[in-house]
Amino acid sequence: MDFFNSILLGFQVAVQPVNFFLAFLGCLMGTLVGVLPGLGPVAAISMLLPISYQFSPVGAIIMLAGIYYGAMYGGSTTSILVNIPGESASVVTCLDGYQMAKQGKAGPALAVAAIGSFIAGTLGIAGMAVLSPPLAKVALSFGPPEYTSLTILGFMILTFLAKTSMAKALLMAAFGLFLSTIGLDAVSGNTRFALSIKELFDGVGLVPVAMGLFGISEVFLNLEEMRGRQKVNLNKILNLFPTKEDWKKFVPASVRGTIIGFFLGILPGGGAILSSFAAYGIEKRLSKYPEKFGTGVIEGVASPEAANNAAAQGSFIPLMTLGIPPNAVMAVLLGALMIHGITPGPLLIKNHPDLFWGLVASMYMGNLMLVILNLPLVGIWVQVLRIPYHILFPLIILFCLVGVYSINNSVVDIIIMIVFGLIGYFMKKTDYEGAPLILALVLGGIFENALRQSLMLSDGSLAIFFSRPISLGFLIAAIFILLIPFILRKKRLALGVDEGM
Repeated sequence: MDFFNSILLGFQVAVQPVNFFLAFLGCLMGTLVGVLPGLGPVAAISMLLPISYQFSPVGAIIMLAGIYYGAMYGGSTTSILVNIPGESASVVTCLDGYQMAKQGKAGPALAVAAIGSFIAGTLGIAGMAVLSPPLAKVALSFGPPEYTSLTILGFMILTFLAKTSMAKALLMAAFGLFLSTIGLDAVSGNTRFALSIKELFDGVGLVPVAMGLFGISEVFLNLEEMRGRQKVNLNKILNLFPTKEDWKKFVPASVRGTIIGFFLGILPGGGAILSSFAAYGIEKRLSKYPEKFGTGVIEGVASPEAANNAAAQGSFIPLMTLGIPPNAVMAVLLGALMIHGITPGPLLIKNHPDLFWGLVASMYMGNLMLVILNLPLVGIWVQVLRIPYHILFPLIILFCLVGVYSINNSVVDIIIMIVFGLIGYFMKKTDYEGAPLILALVLGGIFENALRQSLMLSDGSLAIFFSRPISLGFLIAAIFILLIPFILRKKRLALGVDEGM
């Protein structure tokens, strides 16, 4: 009964005129952020933090959260219509979404993306409401060994799900780990690899690195290949209704993507990017026609779109219950909560039930708003995409520059973004992926601090990681995931099948 009373409290908070308006405003801005390539929710939320100070903590978080999951919806529009991911989590949607658009199926592709996102958002919010309270209680038993093993599990998941070779994924993860060590040592206070640049004493910012790898590099790649955008034809996207056959294919794919995305979104470093890649890869493995993926398969749109939206909902769970941001967006939201005098963690639901349950209820309403914003009004968003390339690309770079500078007002962040834009460009040319690098950069600091704390607790003994049941469980799962590719490869070789892992 307490659960239903909590949900009722949430809707009472969410339907208040100010909070309802802020939810709509967040969804609207999130959709725009998703449609505009190169901007992304991290930069948008960062730029709007000063505005959020004018609202109550509940209203501010409702608006900022709306930008995040709204961007997950809107990012599919540019991926499908112009083959440029509006948001980095929509990179995978380009593979089949753009091919469907070239075949005159842009309407069904957009509809599948929006409906799949709605399914994922609804189920993800339900999972957040159900799992957060008990997880908050379990979290009280977590210590440094558990966090160490959890980060190891996160590393293993991404290396297993890498699109290219595991060697390349591990190399990028190692590079990301190195980047995470730059700055002040949390234990000794000494600077490491900062080159006496004071802006690097706090480490390399995740936002400029991510925007460079996924935003600037994409512009460079498009300019070089001269793929260009085909002129958007509204006649091709007026038919937004999938066929009965499409429904049979994309609904199960959306549900599978939701499950994968939700649980990967909970993991530190998982987030929408990893979830969309994972869902697409697993969907391809389960498909009866994996060779058709990348040629306009509807499951290739539904599964990653559902996954990145479910991950957006799931990523709120560790932030709210553990006080740990699993990705860059949650890190910014953590800062917003702290500024408003609210400390996320196991006691948040008990001490601030109006904020937690009001956020949950606003997400339900926001999902309905986003379906309206992304389907009937798709023509409005298409007009944004009619901007000529010689205007659009400079605007994309300008949005990136403004977004990354606004976070710390640092020219060094701009330089970092441009450098990683070039690095990302060459990585894409040589089939190296950015996702393992980003994951390692996010997890590196958490892993190092938790590992050192654990070893101090055990006087240097590694037995502490195996003597605690939760930590041992995470390690067993990590080992299992690491061995899966080798087991599958051995099985395929035994059957005389070579898929070219």
